[in-house]
Amino acid sequence: MALAEDFADSGRAPVSACPACVVVPAAERIAALRADRAGRIVLSLPNAGGAQSISTVEAAVQAVPGVISARVNLTLKRVSVEAEPSVTAAQLIELLASHGQEAHELDPGLLSVTETDRQGRELLMRLGVAFFSMMNVMLLSVAVWSGAEDATRDLFHWISGAIALPTVIFAGQPFFKSAWASLRQGRLGMDVPISLALILASSISVYETAMSGHHAYFDAAVMLAFFLLLGRYLDHRTRAVARSAAEELAALEVPRAVLLVDGAELEMPIAEVQPGDLVLVRPGARMPVDGVVIHGASELDRSLLTGESLPVPAGEGTVVSAGEVNLTGPLTVQVTAAGKESSLHRMADLVAVAEGAKTRYTSLADRASRLYSPLVHILSFSAFGYWMWATGGDVRYAINISAAVLIITCPCALGLAVPAVITSASGRLFRKGLLIKHGTALERLAEVDTVVFDKTGTLTLGAPEPVALADQPRDAVAVAAALAAGSSHPLARALADGARALGLAPADVTGIREIPGQGIEGAYRGARVRLGRADWCGAEPVAATATYLALGGETRAFSFTDRLRPGAEAAVKALKAAGLQVELLSGDAEAPVRDLADRLGIPRWQAGVLPAEKAARVAALAAEGRKVLMVGDGLNDTAALAAAHVSISPASALDAARVASDIVLLGQDIAPISDAVRISRQATRRMIENFLISGGYNVIAVPLALIGHATPLAAALAMSLSSITVSLNAMRLK
Repeated sequence: MALAEDFADSGRAPVSACPACVVVPAAERIAALRADRAGRIVLSLPNAGGAQSISTVEAAVQAVPGVISARVNLTLKRVSVEAEPSVTAAQLIELLASHGQEAHELDPGLLSVTETDRQGRELLMRLGVAFFSMMNVMLLSVAVWSGAEDATRDLFHWISGAIALPTVIFAGQPFFKSAWASLRQGRLGMDVPISLALILASSISVYETAMSGHHAYFDAAVMLAFFLLLGRYLDHRTRAVARSAAEELAALEVPRAVLLVDGAELEMPIAEVQPGDLVLVRPGARMPVDGVVIHGASELDRSLLTGESLPVPAGEGTVVSAGEVNLTGPLTVQVTAAGKESSLHRMADLVAVAEGAKTRYTSLADRASRLYSPLVHILSFSAFGYWMWATGGDVRYAINISAAVLIITCPCALGLAVPAVITSASGRLFRKGLLIKHGTALERLAEVDTVVFDKTGTLTLGAPEPVALADQPRDAVAVAAALAAGSSHPLARALADGARALGLAPADVTGIREIPGQGIEGAYRGARVRLGRADWCGAEPVAATATYLALGGETRAFSFTDRLRPGAEAAVKALKAAGLQVELLSGDAEAPVRDLADRLGIPRWQAGVLPAEKAARVAALAAEGRKVLMVGDGLNDTAALAAAHVSISPASALDAARVASDIVLLGQDIAPISDAVRISRQATRRMIENFLISGGYNVIAVPLALIGHATPLAAALAMSLSSITVSLNAMRLK
């Protein structure tokens, strides 16, 4: 952006930074770009479901001339199409609409992180191998349990070992590497007893098989690997779901741009647009890149990025950002950032915080493992020493009991306790339109007892709507609508829309002209009429937000209120019903703030609040021992969002507000905020229950292993049962 600011400050158009434009003729460069274009189109299918959708979509798309292949991913609700350059996304979207399938184009370049998630694919691959091996080893074990003896039993054991040992070595790599890293740092992490349990179970099984023992525990070793990998994969998906959700949002925004190459136009995927390229943005289109205007004049709607309701002028040297809407004239923009580097894609970057973040309960599990791991080893070695003494030196028996103790105390359920719950809760919240971008957000949200709302852009949409317009004289409304049609001012547009909704046609007003800073005037039936500021129209101002009409020697006020965000009334009502204290803090004037508070039933409110005062109020509530949830969207809310116990911002909020917040509200409807509080409380209860289940299991199972009443296989089965119980308890959130 420094480069863009330099251009803006200098007031001159920058020279194109694309060297190819200098050395390659336009026609040749366009041909080269078209030849290099990956013929891949990705469409989102929000309503896809079932095998019928797959066959319908794939058959319809593959019937289009020029389509090479089409594959539907029902999990991601996408169709990926390989096609010749002549096939366009708009053509496929129209085709699918005719088959009853809604579709939206995605930018494949902005989905690359999700689709090349190596860690997730690797864990899933190891999990699949462990499951396949576990089922086969269990089948072989059935033959032994059914009474196979001597050479037959030994053969089945050796076959089981041939399957299990490579599986443990391959599937256990994440735990072995983590355990080795812990030991090198001089500490005993949770993966140390896990790795020892896997190694010991496998080693004893080989020894027992070589000695023609009655029992081998290859099935226990593979079962351990499977359930441990399941916990690790769930933990990974907790973060990956949030990342992919943000990337999907970014990918939905302007996947293509019109590139200018020596005056010729070429539609290109955003992923292939480079800094220095020239992009044409037509009126009504959303800005696809960050850049600097080098030609043209227009107005920009920046409400998506900043919440500003008033359009801003744009001309040569104006710095623009991806996501802004070009309202009136065509603009030529020199690109400074595109795709993943653009301001629009920053939302996807916000959730990177969740990658390494852990809830307090997860940290508690880590802290517990520092005590738990040495205790496990002490118990295991103590059991070995005791039974060596008690049996007169029977190494085989002592090792079996020692292994059973180590396996039965393996922290598998402890490792699943939190990831399973967070995965379930974050998935449920995402379906309700909330993106968790901080790992501790759920835990902190469960503790809140006070909710503080901003007004404009949060409880309201920042879009005015006329109040009691139907009660005004029809001829006055018709004249006002005619004057309002000549202005782009938000109040004028709202007035024109309101008159249109009432079915009133604009009056025959002539000579309409806009006076900057004052309003609009014209002639109606030979007399001058005005719509605008109170003093300009000769009217007495009212307390509410209003515009004024001077007509026939009389003046009248048209009052406006800020349009409520969908779900605002439901959210406030549900939060109060849940026992939370609700407050409203706004920098707006007293009258509209009071009206909104009365309308929503918020007893505590303050108007004209400065940004520092908002943060001070949140800090004061915290000093009283209150746990505050702050909901805001503007730059003036950033300090309060950061000071709050937990914070939520709409996706349309200013970048700075989203950075300071813990949760992003993806849609316009604000009602899911009350659902988030309820679900977070449920999630916290499930985490605590899972810890109790894991602890209770150990209290019962460990003594049985110590006194020799549990074989390594029985220990593995008990451990698996506790893991399944924990997972099922977490799934109750759904």
